[in-house]
Amino acid sequence: MSRIVVIGGTGYAGSAIVAEAAARGHAVTSFSRTRPGAPVAGVDHVEGDATDQAALESAVRGADVVVAALAPRGPLAGPFREVNRMIAGLADVEGARLFVVGGYSSLRPAAGAPRFVEDLSHVPAAIHDEILAGAALIIEDLPATPDTLDWVFVSPAMGFGSFAPGEHLGTYRLGDDVAVQPEDGGAISDTDYAIGVLDLIERHDHRRAHVNVAH
Repeated sequence: MSRIVVIGGTGYAGSAIVAEAAARGHAVTSFSRTRPGAPVAGVDHVEGDATDQAALESAVRGADVVVAALAPRGPLAGPFREVNRMIAGLADVEGARLFVVGGYSSLRPAAGAPRFVEDLSHVPAAIHDEILAGAALIIEDLPATPDTLDWVFVSPAMGFGSFAPGEHLGTYRLGDDVAVQPEDGGAISDTDYAIGVLDLIERHDHRRAHVNVAH
């Protein structure tokens, strides 16, 4: 059993990861701006602001694994990268492994090819900043962390989010930084993405790596 702290534990991905981790018997802390409407049994739900370093330090203290499941929108549109860098630093101090919920656009269509994020001409301009901020974590910020930090950046399929809830299959495919389904982007449900994340946490066979979880 591990002590797993999920930052953004009431969001779309975060809430599914919290539920899956608790179901597997881990000691889970969910840190978020508000408590969930239906708290998960056995989970320590902590309210706090992710931009508050003292609050994050308190939540992360003693963690074996930290999951950063924040979105670069709303109150975090501006400080998103700074907050994630802070989380990475705190995880490193604690000696905790860090798992970051990523985005599809940071993947590549083929080995060595440019990442999808390098051409956003087909994507609505309104979400360009959000996509770029998320991709910057794996392109710039995580590789720049000290080698003592054990991190994994977990990109879902393109069809992932409350806008595309998907079907729970209980299975997934795991790739590296090349999209599992580059032709159409694929899809995955929140519950199956969470299964993939927890399997990665429990197997501990990836370090400082970018992976893709998709159906």
